[in-house]
Amino acid sequence: MNAATLNKTFIDRDKLYGLLEGPTPSDSEVTALLNKAMKLKGLSLEDVAVLLRIHDPATIHRIQETAHQVKEIIYGKRLVLFAPVYTGNKCSNSCTYCAFRQENTELKRTVLTIPQIENEVRFLLKEGHKRILLICGEDEESSIDDFVEGIRAAYRVKEGRASIRRINVEIAPLDVEGFRKLAQEKIGTYICFQETYDPVQYKKYHLKGPKADYENRLYVMDRAMEAGIKDVGIGALFGLGDYRFEVLALMEHARHLEEAFGCGPHTVSVPRIEPADGAPVANHVPHPVSDDDFKKIVALIRIALPYTGIILSTRENETIRKDLFHYGISQISAGSRTNPGAYADGGGDTGAQFALGDHRTLDEVISQLIEDEYIPSFCTGCYRKGRVGADFMDLAKPGLIKEFCLPNGLFTFREYLTDYASPSLRERGFALIEKITAEVGKVSLEKKIRTHLAKIDAGERDVYL
Repeated sequence: MNAATLNKTFIDRDKLYGLLEGPTPSDSEVTALLNKAMKLKGLSLEDVAVLLRIHDPATIHRIQETAHQVKEIIYGKRLVLFAPVYTGNKCSNSCTYCAFRQENTELKRTVLTIPQIENEVRFLLKEGHKRILLICGEDEESSIDDFVEGIRAAYRVKEGRASIRRINVEIAPLDVEGFRKLAQEKIGTYICFQETYDPVQYKKYHLKGPKADYENRLYVMDRAMEAGIKDVGIGALFGLGDYRFEVLALMEHARHLEEAFGCGPHTVSVPRIEPADGAPVANHVPHPVSDDDFKKIVALIRIALPYTGIILSTRENETIRKDLFHYGISQISAGSRTNPGAYADGGGDTGAQFALGDHRTLDEVISQLIEDEYIPSFCTGCYRKGRVGADFMDLAKPGLIKEFCLPNGLFTFREYLTDYASPSLRERGFALIEKITAEVGKVSLEKKIRTHLAKIDAGERDVYL
């Protein structure tokens, strides 16, 4: 792979590594950058590179506390919750960090039928979930039409009055025509991780199969947005390469989408490699990312892309998740399984993609969030009102989106507490809702919130602004 090949995409490998080689910034330079971050307009690639050169714990703590302030201003104490649903673990790729890789003969392979997908969704509805992420392996025997049928089936499921209100999807890259089919469905965000943006490292870990094509994956969001999908989610799998390079590459990807389509990514995911059966790289991580560096990663992404959601999965344990909520995470999975059919049949971890770090139930996660005074949100109002893509950002950047997100989060939380929570959890949750509502600081908004909460208490459901 020659230099021309490496640098012909929007990821200029030499440039990004070069930016990491500069001097450690002075205190005054750091202060200037953090003051810039507090203006909530984001940071440039060069700004982020400067902050990535910092190793002093006290200075890193300043970055993290700035990230906390940015998060509080934009998102408040709201955390959006979802659950992944794996529809299959058959895969045609050879990714050396993934249990689904084709050569893993020890993995029990499963592709769920439509009734099985419906059973998974029904289980999650009984738990109180309203948002799911539908995922499957890249199996050449399956088509986009098969996946679309799975989406439609998931939306059809009713459990009493409950149904899934938003489905995000994480499937292998499609061509534009395939994405046009996907865009016709009622999906939320299309998510796909580059895994590593370093083309040299990418080639080492993706040995064969469709995923071995670095550029095809790199430009997947261009095809998705060209096809009419408004919200896309990018991400890197931290541990495959130098985390500092991956952070800069994520910034470049966001910039590229903003320039090409007028809107950057809706979300950025920050998974770290976790152990996985039959996946050699997952059990011997090439570039391990420490907890301290992971906190730094999340904080930097938060101040660099202030209006972009940051997603954290149950790969991470309860302790580190709690810390990362403080530094910038805005969406989390809860009560998750990473193997097809595991919710309905209780089959443990057989056939799982990777090991989980947080095994708590949704109820247990929500209990801890209440204790820490976070608002667990199952909100889907913006998607259903058409506040997506550039329209969402047009409301988010002036700070107007909070007048929708906070109330809608409270409404979905009230629904959960009323319909699914134990009496003690309900009491604690209602007290938190009252506290947050009383602190809104705008009489007209507080009145609107109380009016809609009363509707929920009277039996109305799916209330949103």
